Amino acid sequence: MANKDSVKGTLIVALVMCLVCSVVVATAAVLLRPAQQANAELDMRRNVLLAGGLLKDSHASKAEVERAFADVQVKYVDLDTGKFTDQAPAGGSGRAAAKITSASERLPAGEDAAKIIRRENIKEVYLVEKEGKLDKVILPVRGYGLWGTLYGFLALQSDLDTVAGLGFYEHKETPGLGGEVDNPNWKALWVGKKVFDSQGNVDLQVIKGQVNPSSPDAVHEVDGLSGATLTSRGVDNLVNFWLGSQGFGPFLKNLKAGEA
Repeated sequence: MANKDSVKGTLIVALVMCLVCSVVVATAAVLLRPAQQANAELDMRRNVLLAGGLLKDSHASKAEVERAFADVQVKYVDLDTGKFTDQAPAGGSGRAAAKITSASERLPAGEDAAKIIRRENIKEVYLVEKEGKLDKVILPVRGYGLWGTLYGFLALQSDLDTVAGLGFYEHKETPGLGGEVDNPNWKALWVGKKVFDSQGNVDLQVIKGQVNPSSPDAVHEVDGLSGATLTSRGVDNLVNFWLGSQGFGPFLKNLKAGEA
């Protein structure tokens, strides 16, 4: 038997400890995975509801989230056709599918205003119904800000033109500057804004400075974030991309016409 105080003995003890720790960590990861997935799903539902104005408290309990989410249907949309599909996004979500070559397409630089590089072919949407009628549509959106990609949800009223809410659940923007995308006061500015002009083109935009309420364009404009020009531009780009022809534009037109 090796002397535990020898170099060989020390190495054997260290190796055994490493193997034991590896087994413990791997076992814990496997056992905790279902709970982690459940918490991730709960958090995603919470953010969908917050963006849609269906939940007011970001710390709402699991029971409150599940109760509010009962009115929400998760559907899948083929972004090329703008129609519903029974096929779920590869990887379980559009965000995951965008990283899979066979489930997404690389965007030419001139068509990638949101700087997402790859756009998934199929994406999930959230439909809110009340008394058997469409009340809101909540769309997952993403795009590059100053330091990284912002991930969030944009909610539209049943007319598919009026913003019901906007919220981001993940971003890397600077606290106090671009991080103000989380400010409830700024998010409130989006509510009631109109997305499309009279020709059906996306006209919603984040402007530099403050909106002039007397301007005829005010209904399509949102105040820019002070000291965060690039973040403001990033939000503007991602909103226009996902509501446009490369994103949910065809789907919204089909849904409005009853052809989705």
